[in-house]
Amino acid sequence: VLSLFVSTIMFAYLKPHSNASPLLKLLMSVLYSVVPPALNPLIYSLRNEDLK
Repeated sequence: VLSLFVSTIMFAYLKPHSNASPLLKLLMSVLYSVVPPALNPLIYSLRNEDLK
């Protein structure tokens, strides 16, 4: 999850702002909103198996 957060921040700050299309901005915001919550069950299930 941390790598998703960091990679999104790096992409947001390193891309050229003048050339960014509104569609790309929309796509990145949707991915940032959908992917981490979708991966949480997978991450926690792997974590729970490690604790057993």
